[in-house]
Amino acid sequence: MAENPRILQPEPPAQKPQGPKCLLNRRDFLLSSGIATFTVMVAVKAGPAMARIPAVVATYPRKKIAKLSELKQDEPVDFNYPDEESYSDSLLVKLGTPAGGGIGPDSDVVAFNYICTHQGGPMQGTYQAADKALGPCPLHLTTYDLTRHGIFISGQAYQSLPQVLLELDGDDVYAVGMFGLIYGRYDNLQG
Repeated sequence: MAENPRILQPEPPAQKPQGPKCLLNRRDFLLSSGIATFTVMVAVKAGPAMARIPAVVATYPRKKIAKLSELKQDEPVDFNYPDEESYSDSLLVKLGTPAGGGIGPDSDVVAFNYICTHQGGPMQGTYQAADKALGPCPLHLTTYDLTRHGIFISGQAYQSLPQVLLELDGDDVYAVGMFGLIYGRYDNLQG
């Protein structure tokens, strides 16, 4: 039978060039790289260079800001902390409900910096007693929950309000530190 020149015959598939085979599969590679990373980190941490790096500890001033017996529920008290700069404006408030970081018999007395963490908007006078919140910020409407360590509820911010750490000594309420960085500062104690 004669072949018809118009009918094309399929060509045999081309052979792929065979290179060297990989000796590690993905699982073995990830396992060995994890072990190597762990070994290096342990060696670095245990090395003598780490012993020469001193720890940096911030020492905040202890400042009396109010008497617990004089605080009225949902009536903020303004004060400056950790220094007297305008960006250290803060509020102390008895919320009437337990709060993160709260002091007093009901764990309901908290303090926060008034400066919004988004773009530094001033929030004096924005305390909302019904919601136990601070805000909205006049710049971009960020609002913060004071019962939950000043976490933002809504708005543009992505960080919680800096919380002033409090200490109770008898009836006296003292500011003793900060949890979080005040907007516009690289160090809360730069003042």
